[in-house]
Amino acid sequence: MSSQPGSALARPTLAPAQFDRQPQRHEALPSRGSTGSNLVITLRDSALTALKWTFPFVLLLATWHWVTAREIFPVQLLVPPMDVARAALELLQTRELQMHLSISFHRLALGIGFGAVAGLLFGILMAVSRTVEVYTTPIFNVVRQVPAVALIPVLILLFGIGETFKVLIIIKAAFFPVALAAYQSVKGISSHYIDVARLYQLPRRILFLRVLLPATTPEIITGFRLAVGRSWGTLVAAELLAAESGLGQMMEFGRQMFRMDVVMVGLVITGLVGFGLDRLIKQIEARFMRWRSVTT
Repeated sequence: MSSQPGSALARPTLAPAQFDRQPQRHEALPSRGSTGSNLVITLRDSALTALKWTFPFVLLLATWHWVTAREIFPVQLLVPPMDVARAALELLQTRELQMHLSISFHRLALGIGFGAVAGLLFGILMAVSRTVEVYTTPIFNVVRQVPAVALIPVLILLFGIGETFKVLIIIKAAFFPVALAAYQSVKGISSHYIDVARLYQLPRRILFLRVLLPATTPEIITGFRLAVGRSWGTLVAAELLAAESGLGQMMEFGRQMFRMDVVMVGLVITGLVGFGLDRLIKQIEARFMRWRSVTT
């Protein structure tokens, strides 16, 4: 075959590097189809999450309405949902519900504040001091097993039915879960962390912020979450037995007046408040768990 010297100029060729760059430029551009599919996946996940949260409540309301409509139980005992909703609206318009809730929240904040701080300090002291641990562990475990509600008659005899007895009963309910969580979390810290910190002669502030705090905070928040749940239930029970105000007293007054709709409003509010507090502390706990995984 005869060679054509000008054929190389007539057919310019691309360098290998140019072939490599062209596909990369096209791959970097997002496609419209992928963006639309991501939006569909996001909307689907949001819908599934909303369904997961709302379906149990809808099912409960439907069952409640079905039972009351069939009059399986007397209407005087199990009030229909619509009657409970009307009673709640009435209590909101008269601001009676807001008043009782604010009083209960004030008692809860005082009791949990004192109980959690005291439990935190005592749990840490019991973990770091062998003497305190030996002499206080038996009585600590014995008193911890006594339900807070069981102390209500004793506290009423000692302090009356005023605010002191209610705050003390919440302190007892909050103290032991936080103290136990603090004790176990400090005891669970690996000695290797402390040895490494001492080897590098870290200041106490750095030791506390980078070693002790990330290692103990998630467990302490878990104990605090348990303490809040117990304290809220104990407070409502104490207000049911002996109180002049508060959510429990509103329920007891409704029982005495044969207003079961008011009693049901109190039950629903008690459950919703407890659920909301638990979810709030659980979100805080999840944040600290991510923080610990990053810092460690």
